[in-house]
Amino acid sequence: MAKTLELIFETAAGKGAVLSVDEPRADLTALELAAGMQTIITQNIFEVEGSPFAIAKGARVIERNVVDYEV
Repeated sequence: MAKTLELIFETAAGKGAVLSVDEPRADLTALELAAGMQTIITQNIFEVEGSPFAIAKGARVIERNVVDYEV
């Protein structure tokens, strides 16, 4: 089963932004996620259309099943 961690932010201009991480650690805690997201905001690591990330809106893990067929 494939897993993706989505970190959901809002920029200073009010636009939404999502960072995706494939196969996140299984033992991540909400505290670790909040601290990491705050670091991304504080250090101005990313921006969208010139506007830095300003608010951590949430995080989620998405699981999906992938079945490959040989054709």
